[in-house]
Amino acid sequence: MNVKNILTVMTLFSATLFTFSCDKEDEGEFSPNDKGSIILEFDNVVGSQNLQLNGPQTYTNANGDQFNVTLLNYYISNVKLKKGDGTVYTVPQDSSYFLVKESVAASREIKLNNIPAGDYTEVTFTVGVDSARNTMDLAKRTGILDPAANSGDDNMYWSWNSGYIFFKMEGLSPQATADAAGNKKFRYHIGGFGGMNSKTINNIKTITRTFGGEKATVRSSITPQLHIVVDILKAFEGSSKVSIGSNTTVMFAPYSVNIANNYVEMFQVHHVHND
Repeated sequence: MNVKNILTVMTLFSATLFTFSCDKEDEGEFSPNDKGSIILEFDNVVGSQNLQLNGPQTYTNANGDQFNVTLLNYYISNVKLKKGDGTVYTVPQDSSYFLVKESVAASREIKLNNIPAGDYTEVTFTVGVDSARNTMDLAKRTGILDPAANSGDDNMYWSWNSGYIFFKMEGLSPQATADAAGNKKFRYHIGGFGGMNSKTINNIKTITRTFGGEKATVRSSITPQLHIVVDILKAFEGSSKVSIGSNTTVMFAPYSVNIANNYVEMFQVHHVHND
């Protein structure tokens, strides 16, 4: 075989190897033992606008009430991820409690580590803190679940009611009933895990969302970002249309169930970004 023929064969062989290598990469093959990470990004909005705390702009809800927002916090917990083949990965519970605060940008991106590599198409999470953790020994409730660490406006625990506040939104509205100081402030502090010794309000909400045909390709070298849009207008509308004037302050009361049923619809997967 002359030199020209040898070079031709080598070129064809190299091209075949390159094609095979690209095909394997395109197929996203990985070892069953591979693990990676995924980021859940919670993007708080008001309809088509980005939410701005203490901003000069005024928003309008479905009831026609005008308002702005001074505080928005909520717990996300008990995260599960489902693959296209139907298998489910449950994040270990001790590592599955997060407090999202609009005032703290870093809290709005939840990074989950040690996720088995695979193509995920669905996420499930709880808005709130489950009854088991609510009643667990205080030694098991650390970090963002430590009742003693919750203080000031960001307090997410009712010491008088021995339970966590799952969703907390406060703001100003001309439609709100004025308090003793004349401030027209609305407060929605929603909690209630069903009670320990007797049945009480249960506002624990579990949400499942598919990725709309997209896949989150978790790999050791790829960390997908799941963009979840959280539209707070939905807290005012849904099965119940909430009037700020009639419901200026809602805490541990029967009406809180209406707001909890509404805010389930706040959370929608917008897109998946695989880097």
